[in-house]
Amino acid sequence: MKNRKLPFSQALSVGALAGMRSTAAPLIVSHILNQSHSYDLEDSPLDFMQSKTTATIFKLVALGEIVMDKLPSTPDRIKTQSIGGRIMSGALAGAALYKAQNGSIAAGALVGAVAAIGSSFASFFLRKAVVEQCKIYDPIIGAIEDAIVIGLGVELCRGRS
Repeated sequence: MKNRKLPFSQALSVGALAGMRSTAAPLIVSHILNQSHSYDLEDSPLDFMQSKTTATIFKLVALGEIVMDKLPSTPDRIKTQSIGGRIMSGALAGAALYKAQNGSIAAGALVGAVAAIGSSFASFFLRKAVVEQCKIYDPIIGAIEDAIVIGLGVELCRGRS
């Protein structure tokens, strides 16, 4: 991974996206790492994040999450089982980004996880407030949230964020 911004800002960014869409963070990081191989990840437990297969799997799972988010049976993102997945997602993405730049896996995981927690709560309460105040059907706001996550993900992949 050459000419990338500091791993802290990257891990913070993908961690925040994990709070909004749990699969977004590993999808973005695996895509970046698949496109820009890091020798620092080789022989580490996170080397799988550079695989084209991993990137493809995350993309397929992310599509499923976009659909599932709109279903009324989907638990709120701040429920224990949901936030746990978001924390793990942010931690995985942050750890891979740090390690890819010869940094600490633990530090990257911490940054990604903390950002995911903060973003989970912030985006949950913001979405609820917008739905209530604007009287817009929740899945429409969810689709707007999807567009924001996708747009920010594309920018991260381009190296502009």
